Amino acid sequence: MVPELISGLNKGLPEGLDAEVLVCPPTIYMADAGKALKDGSIGLGGQDLSEYDQGAYTGEISGDMLRDLGAGYVLVGHSERRSLFGDTDTRVASKFARAQSESLTPILCVGETLEQREAGDTMKVVAAQIDAVLAQSGIAAFENAVIAYEPVWAIGTGKTASPEQAQDVHAGIREQLAQLDARIAAQLRILYGGSMKPSNAGELLQQPDIDGGLIGGASLKADDFISICKAAG
Repeated sequence: MVPELISGLNKGLPEGLDAEVLVCPPTIYMADAGKALKDGSIGLGGQDLSEYDQGAYTGEISGDMLRDLGAGYVLVGHSERRSLFGDTDTRVASKFARAQSESLTPILCVGETLEQREAGDTMKVVAAQIDAVLAQSGIAAFENAVIAYEPVWAIGTGKTASPEQAQDVHAGIREQLAQLDARIAAQLRILYGGSMKPSNAGELLQQPDIDGGLIGGASLKADDFISICKAAG
């Protein structure tokens, strides 16, 4: 599946696209994906990494292993890692710091469950997830990082936050960081990651604080992913 997807991207992405494109395949496919990616115009990232450096951590993927595979980015704190594998805010913060220590750009995933949104706690939850990283790495770390807002209730459900709902959270994230450093907050890329697809990408990406997308299901179809990339560029 991965070779076919990469081949489709290589053929379908237009030259001179004014958007950065990144793929984050499962680790066992990263080497093949890296070889297939066209002339370095598409970046490569990991889906997770260990918070540990060196040592006897059987089965873990370290940052230097990801770099050996050609990765420049890595997801940390994806909602499935948080909900299914016990990645706490503190552990995610450690992974964020480890990624940067290995010269990888972390993509920090934050977001709330449906219950938390209905309770009016969206920004409380998101701010706490970001605060854990700030406490360990400081605001300066966000000069070389990306944040992805992924409402858990909109992942793989077909539901999507409205452009206004997504913009409100993105603006809240930027304001949280602007209180510490306005310059870093202004240049920070904040992606939306909740069922973005060709039919809604344009409207979402028109919002002033939505700088791109963290694409899930739609990225498994080259044509759909290319359409979203074109909307971004």
